[in-house]
Amino acid sequence: MNTLEVKNGTKSFNDKMLLQGINMSCSTGDVVGVFGRNGAGKSTLLKMIYGTLPADKMVLMFNRVHINPKDCIPKQLVGYLPQHDFLPKELTVRNVIPLFNDDEKKQDAIFYAPRIAKIENKKIGALSKGELRYLELLLIGNLDHPFLLLDESFSMVEPLFKEIIKIFINNLKSSKGIFITDHYYADVLHVSTKNYLINDTTAFPINGASDLAFHGYINNPHDIAS
Repeated sequence: MNTLEVKNGTKSFNDKMLLQGINMSCSTGDVVGVFGRNGAGKSTLLKMIYGTLPADKMVLMFNRVHINPKDCIPKQLVGYLPQHDFLPKELTVRNVIPLFNDDEKKQDAIFYAPRIAKIENKKIGALSKGELRYLELLLIGNLDHPFLLLDESFSMVEPLFKEIIKIFINNLKSSKGIFITDHYYADVLHVSTKNYLINDTTAFPINGASDLAFHGYINNPHDIAS
């Protein structure tokens, strides 16, 4: 089992404090949901962990050993699924898969994943939002990184692919720890094992939809299907 700990994560922009004293932890088997309004700092936090955005202050611990976030990429500790699309639109699905992994077994895991055979000859630019997000997640999820940062995995994704993505995330957590952000809170709560809400620069532990409502993030927690 691996553990990734974020301690005292702090970030400001133009003298305005965005994140202050953020503490979170994630271990193999965890899916950590991170909620917050637009501009609350969710994506900023993920980029700080990934090492592409420097923190004002932050201690990052991997298996209780202090690491520099800039080492996360070269040491392949953390995989990152950004909000924006990143695959070359002119290539087909079949041609993109080998670009991300030269291990034939892992390539096969993607080729034979549900519904990929139906889209393998489509160009990336012709995929629906759900098809594209699912493919991106398969590519990142089948890398060897022990931790994943997923930024808006469900945003604008059609219901069919939301369900497939949930199944994939639930399978992934047996070997990885996962941080996930999304405004589609019901979908996140269906896969998360623990949750935080970033509000007014601070992260609060959240036990479910009722807590999200208590902190003013949502109006009616009863909208979530059981």
